[in-house]
Amino acid sequence: VTLGTFVQFQNKPPTPPSYSEIEKMMRGEKEPPFLESVKRLFGTPGFSIPLAAFICSISITNIVGTFIDEVMERGGITDQLGIDLAGAGFELAILVGGIIIGGYVDRTKQYKPVTLACLLATMFFVIPLGLTDHMMGNEPVLLVLALLGLGLACGPIQPINAELAVDVTYPSDETAVESVQQVGGNLVSALMVPVAEWALHQDYEFFRKIRPLDFDVRGDVLLLFTVAAVTIVYYNTFDAPLRRTMADGEEGGEEGESLTIDVSSSSSISGQKQPEFIER
Repeated sequence: VTLGTFVQFQNKPPTPPSYSEIEKMMRGEKEPPFLESVKRLFGTPGFSIPLAAFICSISITNIVGTFIDEVMERGGITDQLGIDLAGAGFELAILVGGIIIGGYVDRTKQYKPVTLACLLATMFFVIPLGLTDHMMGNEPVLLVLALLGLGLACGPIQPINAELAVDVTYPSDETAVESVQQVGGNLVSALMVPVAEWALHQDYEFFRKIRPLDFDVRGDVLLLFTVAAVTIVYYNTFDAPLRRTMADGEEGGEEGESLTIDVSSSSSISGQKQPEFIER
């Protein structure tokens, strides 16, 4: 994988990904120093909300992945092959969800409603991972389905809100946006791991005296449920303008002018071929 990445890696895409990026390149804009970019990001209205959603998603997926053995064994899946396959299915579900749901949002720009729906689904699917119904006992099939559902729902929150953060902070440094989100997400995940490990051994029983309703929930699942619930409340306050989408719409909708990207002829900068822009 590393070798394949090294061979195919490029410094820049052959053409800019959006009208707004074309405009920035034509104006010759240069990105400010990284720390200055970070300060600007946190001073931009709306940036902290997609950051919170990104951190919520990566924290939940990282913690579930870290304790996948305990999650599966609690649900009755004890053989190592079964646990490995369940973990692989979880990662695959994250990938598929990102492609399908992320692709939909990329076309429609429905960042907020889709993210809220994914967070609600995350809350729904996370509970069975630590739930024991005393009447039914272990339900391995339910556990695996919940794990796959969690991957499909929680995974896409990351790419959707990485894109949203870039959109609301335009024309900021996109590398700085993604770096802040990755560092923040992994830092919070690392801090939550010891808390989740302690909560893993805490069981909370409900309806103990009513046998048909008697069940218990593990503490780590309640922790993840709470993280998603708090994120939903905070995310619901998002109302920042989509600056890059607006810039793309204005640039793409201008009458009498158009930008043509000529990829056949190019100038060389540091050995890299660059597209030429012809204004008509």
